[in-house]
Amino acid sequence: MTQRHAIHDTGLRDGQPMLFAHGFGCDQNMWRFVAPEFVGTHRVVLFDHVGAGRSDLRAYDERRYSTLDGYASDVLEIVHDLELRDVIFVGHSVSAMIGVLAAVREPERFARLVLIGPSPRYIDDGDYVGGFTKADIEAMLESLDSNYLGWSSTMAPVIMGNPDRPELGQELTNSFCATDPEIARKFARVTFMSDNRDDLAKLRTPALILQCADDVIASSVVGDYVHERLAGSTLVAMNATGHCPNLSAPAETVAAIKAYI
Repeated sequence: MTQRHAIHDTGLRDGQPMLFAHGFGCDQNMWRFVAPEFVGTHRVVLFDHVGAGRSDLRAYDERRYSTLDGYASDVLEIVHDLELRDVIFVGHSVSAMIGVLAAVREPERFARLVLIGPSPRYIDDGDYVGGFTKADIEAMLESLDSNYLGWSSTMAPVIMGNPDRPELGQELTNSFCATDPEIARKFARVTFMSDNRDDLAKLRTPALILQCADDVIASSVVGDYVHERLAGSTLVAMNATGHCPNLSAPAETVAAIKAYI
């Protein structure tokens, strides 16, 4: 399990565990400004989803990872393998919903969830505003399929936001381009075609929702929707802009998490 997910287990061995899960096209390196702030008080566990970072690409199974449930199963396997209990799960972007699915399945393992830029569905549906039409997503996936590197260099800066800090967009571009293209295409389809709205009502674990301003992937309307449907959740509107506050505003991200936990 450690090699499969390139698990990095640090901090206080007997401290409350914090499990950090990265978003699409990223890896555990995206937490390098956030996770170290908790090693003095918690057991901090970082990992890469199969297909990302230094994970074992041979472990990728198209059937297992055809839905987000497969990734939630990985989270639960990590929790069991490391014998983690009372877990604080910190999930960015698509991993926010992966964490929700894991906590719904085994609520006794989780104390709190921190959901950064969550979205239960990206495609608009009737009164629901996900931020994209079905045609938008299909066009994006087609572009991703035909020219992944080109798509990455175009979309990463848009997703990151913060055009006045182009180095951030470049880092996300590099991260996208370092991900196995074939697996990334499949993960993108699973991510952007998912619909986990009904799962929100099943969650009983307290959750913090961190909502950035001007987030083109998960807008404030989506953040409000998640907050309204997660019983006992806390919504924090951040000053940070874009979709990746763990990189663009790590101090604010750390402060919000510490204030919650």
